[in-house]
Amino acid sequence: MQVDKTTIQDIGLLDNHESKGLASHLDFCKTNGGKIQWIQFATHPLGTLRAIEDRQAALKIFLQHKDFLDQMKISNGTCLVIDQFYSTGFKHIPKQISLPGAYWYQLWNKTDYALIAYSVQHLVSFVQSLNQWVKQFEAYQGLHILNSLIEPIKQYVSNLDCLHVDLNTIKKNPQAILALGYFFNYQYKTEIRLLQKQFYLIDAYYSMASAMQHYAFTFPTWVEQSSPMIEFEGAVHPLVPHAIGNDLSLTEAKRFLFLTGANMAGKSTFIKTVGILAYLAHIGMGVPAKKCKLTLLDGLITNLTTSDNVLKGESYFYNEVQRIKHTLSQVMDGKKYLILIDELFKGTNIIDAMKCSTKVIEGLQALKQSLCILSTHLYEISEPLKAYSHIQFCYFETSVTNKALVFNYTLKEGVSQDRLGYLILEREGVVDLIERINT
Repeated sequence: MQVDKTTIQDIGLLDNHESKGLASHLDFCKTNGGKIQWIQFATHPLGTLRAIEDRQAALKIFLQHKDFLDQMKISNGTCLVIDQFYSTGFKHIPKQISLPGAYWYQLWNKTDYALIAYSVQHLVSFVQSLNQWVKQFEAYQGLHILNSLIEPIKQYVSNLDCLHVDLNTIKKNPQAILALGYFFNYQYKTEIRLLQKQFYLIDAYYSMASAMQHYAFTFPTWVEQSSPMIEFEGAVHPLVPHAIGNDLSLTEAKRFLFLTGANMAGKSTFIKTVGILAYLAHIGMGVPAKKCKLTLLDGLITNLTTSDNVLKGESYFYNEVQRIKHTLSQVMDGKKYLILIDELFKGTNIIDAMKCSTKVIEGLQALKQSLCILSTHLYEISEPLKAYSHIQFCYFETSVTNKALVFNYTLKEGVSQDRLGYLILEREGVVDLIERINT
């Protein structure tokens, strides 16, 4: 699935200067290397149904064995010790050394020996833990991803003598420590580095499984058909506490959602929720919904945040137009897209905004291979749009009780005609401040 930097920013995937991104909240990695691999997964949506289903299958196995994975003794500290071991230029370790010679080395090279001894314990624990992981998961070697994780580890670990080493015993034996130090430093460095990479992949899958469990995500069902569709029940934004779940169905017959509602009613959050749901599905993860089924999409295009550019002399409205132009140019290739637009043409007057919005909606609803959600305050343009059978109309309701706004955040059929801007102005004391200025 194709996405661009704007879409990544719009759905809040990555950290910015103000807040942590979704990927950080879903990060349950034990190691820094795992985090890097997780971000690689998170920023590269998969392009085939086979790749997605392979990843889903792997994650299901990781979820089944999560208790075992939680107890694995490999930590970020383990990997940092290994990194330090290979980056430190300590005194040459002899290939063969007698027990008296080992004590002599320990006496005259105290700092180096201490690092070697500490590192060897972590290295032995590292390979022993990976060997235990292989034994736990090798029954699933028929799965493509599990096989790609298991085979290299089996190749490098299965015949190692140190698999049977008792860590408590070798601590007291400088001859054994130096022999293992020589082996790991001069004979097995390349293999250890490759094993670290394998563990970082394991750690990234562990993180994805942990995030799914923590946020109660469910795996979507994939539908193979020529026309695009996405249907879900109980979808929530994963980062909104106590969020209200909503349902939606976008199909070829009803492929365009015209979404209305007052400020703060939940439109923007809902649109981002749909974007996050589709995006997570395409990286092979579960999604924040009770149920979900969808087709493979070729692209996700969003227009949720726009700004002006003073240095280039570009206005807010001009940049809105350019983003819409980019969107329309891209979706004309006949591929399957999900298009998400929040508050189109805010940068111009209401008359122009209504005319421009209507024209764009008429074009977007005609795209048979694309699904679209567009939110707006311009409920006035809904009447002429009802002539198009492919458009469905939904809104988020707001009620007022004693000048207090009440939001239920539940999607309903129809068009909202709420105008609450002035009420919010009053509620926040702005009207009172203005009256005090005037008096």
